[in-house]
Amino acid sequence: MAMKQRCSWCGDDPLYVKYHDEEWGVPVYNDKKLFEFILLEGAQAGLSWITVLRKRAAYRQAFDGFDFNKIAGYKPAKLHALLQNPGIIRNRLKIESAVRNANAFIEIRREFGAFNNYIWAFVDGKPVQNSRKTLKDIPPTSQLSDVISTDLKKRGFNFVGSTIIYSHMQATGIVNDHVLGCFRYQQVRKLSGKR
Repeated sequence: MAMKQRCSWCGDDPLYVKYHDEEWGVPVYNDKKLFEFILLEGAQAGLSWITVLRKRAAYRQAFDGFDFNKIAGYKPAKLHALLQNPGIIRNRLKIESAVRNANAFIEIRREFGAFNNYIWAFVDGKPVQNSRKTLKDIPPTSQLSDVISTDLKKRGFNFVGSTIIYSHMQATGIVNDHVLGCFRYQQVRKLSGKR
């Protein structure tokens, strides 16, 4: 029986393979899930995604299930407790960024009705279908991630550089960057625009 061909970045780590096969590139329209990826992608800055993926359950517990309304109100005592939590990446700037970004996220929701209305408007509500042959064909940023990154920074977000935003776009299906030979490429392509 032939093995499924996957994007090579996930290797054979079961957690990474599951993430690749079930989540990566699937369009996300749920605001809480979109915020989860903003928080986790920001935590990843300078690290590997598998490092964050292994800590995801601890992040979910430490950050109240990624409830942006609760995170926006975190006080210094909570931030101090998070800095002592060995289950997450204990970087003060990244932890403070979660609170700052939660507040900016709420402001976007006030303006647009939902964060997904804001973020998906950049692609007219439909995922960008790329046609990458190999992993090396996938860029770390795009013109679109540059535009979104700049806009988010103007709105008060941090840890949202173009590379982080491009990763966010890939994770949440705003772009389909599964390589053409990957079994998920066509599966994810069929999901485009289905809310």
